[in-house]
Amino acid sequence: MSTAILTGPPAPGSSLDGDLRSLGFDVKAAAGPDETGALLAAVPAGERVALVDPRFVGHVHALRLALTDPRFPAAAAPGALTVQNGARPALARALTAVAAPGADDLTGTLADALDADGVAVHRPPLGTLVATVPTDAEARHQARAAVDAVDDEAVRLRSAVKAHDGFFTTFFISPYSRYIARWCARRGLTPNQVTTASLLTALIAAGCAATGERGGYIAAGVLLLVSFVLDCTDGQLARYALKYSTMGAWLDATFDRAKEYAFYAGLALGAARNGDDVWALALGAMILMTCRHVVDFSFNEANAESTGATAKTSLAVSSRLDSLGWTVWARRMIILPIGERWAMIAVLTAVTTPRIVFWALIIGCAFGACYTTAGRVLRSLTRKAKRTDRAAQALADLADSGPLAALVNRVLGRTGILMLPPLALAVIATGAMLSAALSRPFGSEQTVVAAVFYVVFAGAAVARPLKGALDWLLPPLFRAAEYGTILILAARSEVNGALPAAYGLVAAVAYHHYDTVYRIRGGTGAPPTWLVRTIGGHEGRTLLVTVLAALLASRGNDFTLALTALAVTIALVVLVESIRFWVSSGAPAVHDEGETA
Repeated sequence: MSTAILTGPPAPGSSLDGDLRSLGFDVKAAAGPDETGALLAAVPAGERVALVDPRFVGHVHALRLALTDPRFPAAAAPGALTVQNGARPALARALTAVAAPGADDLTGTLADALDADGVAVHRPPLGTLVATVPTDAEARHQARAAVDAVDDEAVRLRSAVKAHDGFFTTFFISPYSRYIARWCARRGLTPNQVTTASLLTALIAAGCAATGERGGYIAAGVLLLVSFVLDCTDGQLARYALKYSTMGAWLDATFDRAKEYAFYAGLALGAARNGDDVWALALGAMILMTCRHVVDFSFNEANAESTGATAKTSLAVSSRLDSLGWTVWARRMIILPIGERWAMIAVLTAVTTPRIVFWALIIGCAFGACYTTAGRVLRSLTRKAKRTDRAAQALADLADSGPLAALVNRVLGRTGILMLPPLALAVIATGAMLSAALSRPFGSEQTVVAAVFYVVFAGAAVARPLKGALDWLLPPLFRAAEYGTILILAARSEVNGALPAAYGLVAAVAYHHYDTVYRIRGGTGAPPTWLVRTIGGHEGRTLLVTVLAALLASRGNDFTLALTALAVTIALVVLVESIRFWVSSGAPAVHDEGETA
């Protein structure tokens, strides 16, 4: 239960008491400023508490935005202030220190005092919503008229939709999914329940695709679109009802990829029923998509806190394109974001074959990846900025280097190899590893030597802080090397079941990498060091797979069994730790807004 304390007697005719109760607050009224502190102290520990000026006039949704969002330790709007348990001591100190408790803007003064005490106070943008504290009858009359002039429910519905979304989502999904979100809110459904329904729908769609029959493909396409509608609805429901949670952050952050990659597997199984082996294409599509996302994550983390001048040339070109209007949507569509991508997959699944679906997906996503990466490289080369220590640490965490990389750094010390730029070392390592896997026979000892070379150079690449202009490319290069090696070796083994086993292995590792991203985004840092060491780091796993290929090259299905065992082991370790973290009190209570890509 949350408690709202009115800092004085309610104004005659005010609906404030009822509005606060409708938002789930137990309302108490203080007889005067001195009693406000006593009521605050009496609120049970662990509860959210709000201080509200009894003269407040405004929309209910303005109060909802200011007082009920669980993501922030403190939040305020004109006439209203709330703190969660961790900020309660700071509020008590601020209330004691306020020189004039009877001032016209007590809550505003307290909010400023919290800021000064180191508690960041969130002030939500209200737009056309009204939140004010009138000081006389005329001002109160005008404020009530302003409230009547704006439909806060319409504003609430509009704000439930993300401001920047893809063309397909904006014009074909959101116009009605927001009403589904409101329907769910009015029936007490939570975003997590809708997210789970979206996952289950996608898994059923994957099962339909796995039948290999035209009717199954048509049903799969329809269900995939339904799943995407629900996927949009869960975020809109979270914004509509302000129901953000740690569990919701974890579910929303991981289920999109789980749904898409499960559908790829369903298509591959369906094709196999018809005698067409497309597992290599399915794994290639998953690798391309994951590497593309790592490019997005790395670039954003590298530049999140960088300081200095921005790239004038690239920004000028971007501004000119945006001024044309239609180019904004064109540029969002050509990168094949999730809405357009899922629509394409659904339609092609229903009317063509899995092989055509995968080729269209690979070609489209490859073009989008080249377009976005080229633009980011240009901006990185033309902007003059200094990367912060935090950004460099985030890139190091995203690199996912394990104990072998650490050993390389200790052994090499300050030898000549470490003098090369990190990006050059990563490019050399990745190129050598993939070239050897492609050019040498399956199980060749030269491939193992190349993997050792990869370990040395990849380890050397992260020996220094990643503060170079293009050092954000290291994590995607390492992902391409590891995933690509697994794909190539499994495909060249020509062993029954090796590619599906490789698909499972890459999926398990990719989950770990996405989990790392969302922990960093939530401000809690990378997964624990012991986890990275246990699963070997990218360089350790790459070396292990090449060694397994060399040892088991002549032993039939043993390579498939080894890949399967490795996939299951990694999946169990990372899932157990991930679930433990995301359901713990230390997880960030942030519902992810989703990736446009």
